[in-house]
Amino acid sequence: MTQLKNDTFLRALMRQPTDYTPVWMMRQAGRYLPEYRASRKNAGSFLQLCKNPDFATEVTLQPLDRYPLLDAAILFSDILTVPDAMGLGLYFEEGEGPKFKRTLCEEADIRKLAVPDMASLQYVFDAVTRIRRALNGRVPLIGFSGSPWTLATYMVEGKGGTDFLTIKKMAYARPDLLHRILDITSQAVTAYLNAQIEAGAQAVMIFDSWGGALSHNAYREFSLQYMEKIISGLKRENEGRIIPRIAFTKGGALWLEAQAEIGADALGLDWAVDIGEARKRVGHKVALQGNLDPAILLSTPEAIEREVANILASYGRGNGHVFNLGHGITQWTPPENAACMLKAVRTLSSQYHS
Repeated sequence: MTQLKNDTFLRALMRQPTDYTPVWMMRQAGRYLPEYRASRKNAGSFLQLCKNPDFATEVTLQPLDRYPLLDAAILFSDILTVPDAMGLGLYFEEGEGPKFKRTLCEEADIRKLAVPDMASLQYVFDAVTRIRRALNGRVPLIGFSGSPWTLATYMVEGKGGTDFLTIKKMAYARPDLLHRILDITSQAVTAYLNAQIEAGAQAVMIFDSWGGALSHNAYREFSLQYMEKIISGLKRENEGRIIPRIAFTKGGALWLEAQAEIGADALGLDWAVDIGEARKRVGHKVALQGNLDPAILLSTPEAIEREVANILASYGRGNGHVFNLGHGITQWTPPENAACMLKAVRTLSSQYHS
């Protein structure tokens, strides 16, 4: 693979000195971009877009071609590829998001659950390798997966956006069954992320999108401990470089101190926590990624610049900050507003670095 021309993102994740605060955006390749919508139309469906390495490569590079100030690319895929490979039948309902044809509600089905053959996910690893070649060292490539708890919510509930009553009932009434789902899924995610690393991913991120729906004790039992297991099983080095690990629990600021102990190099933050306060709590142990409210990108350039300045000032001088949104960019974001944010980060952040 070609040597990196810009490793600012990777150095920030390891809390090493950088000239400015690096930035990328969750869901930076997505529906807010007209070029993405054209690619999806050509592919025929979202799943076909994900499962075709050529389309996945094309879409991953689109925001980088549009926004030269981005410091990382993220693999274009979906967090639900792993349960799909487990045979649950992922499909997308127009206007309603992802669903599964089969759910894990019966004990017999849960007992039969197994780690899938990684060959069934080869299309993802092929995409990683092609994207790395296409990047030609421009910026690092991030691989990712959903957390076991987040994947389990879809596997048990059958869809997203629920009240989580079915899986929470299982957690309290039959924790043994939920732990089996989480254990098998954590083994699968570990193998999946390691295969992405071997294919060329230069950092990996675990998205715990629904961890914030859990109670205080349940979060540690059903989410955090499984992310820790995954991180402990990941390849630490590839191509002569350390592979940084990022963990992100949306709604998880209450547990930052516990998250900082699981072996991750960086923690993602949503917009509900002040990044300066988070730095005081855990910044001596991990880098921090975040945490602009994506809704600000629907406003004005002045408001965007003001909020970027506030976050940079709150984090303050020094290393270990990767600027990002507090969650994924919305489909209604004007592309020029995303450009405004990126420019503001690059222009304003240098004053905080030696």
